[in-house]
Amino acid sequence: FKSVDEILDFAIKSEENAYSFYKEWSGKLEDKSLVTVFEDLAAEELKHKEFILGVKKGATLQPSEKEIIDLKISDYIMNVKASTDMDYQEALTLAMQREKEAFKLYSNLAAMAADEGMKSTFKALAQEEAKHKLRLEIMYDDDILKEN
Repeated sequence: FKSVDEILDFAIKSEENAYSFYKEWSGKLEDKSLVTVFEDLAAEELKHKEFILGVKKGATLQPSEKEIIDLKISDYIMNVKASTDMDYQEALTLAMQREKEAFKLYSNLAAMAADEGMKSTFKALAQEEAKHKLRLEIMYDDDILKEN
């Protein structure tokens, strides 16, 4: 990246892609509880985009003092690809993978940021993605792992 604006534009595009993914798949999934989760995640990704647009105008985000728990479930499950016949487990797995990647992206951007405001903003966005991942991992634990 050559500038902060390029970084922010990249982050905006990432949030738009995440929104599109969750919105598209919420319309393809049959499991109503998953549809709701994917719609909620789509709305959250739009909020992230708005946060980043605000940062482009001079706002900063502060990370929470509260640490987000990482159950690490997504570290131990096989990667899946999106398909129209995904079952509940596969859809949760795919969403966890996406949130994990978004968390890594923002964590890396925070580590690279020279400006403290940018560092803080990217840490806050990483925490948001970690919250999404935790929500999905709890669902996976409750609905998949406890069944087995």
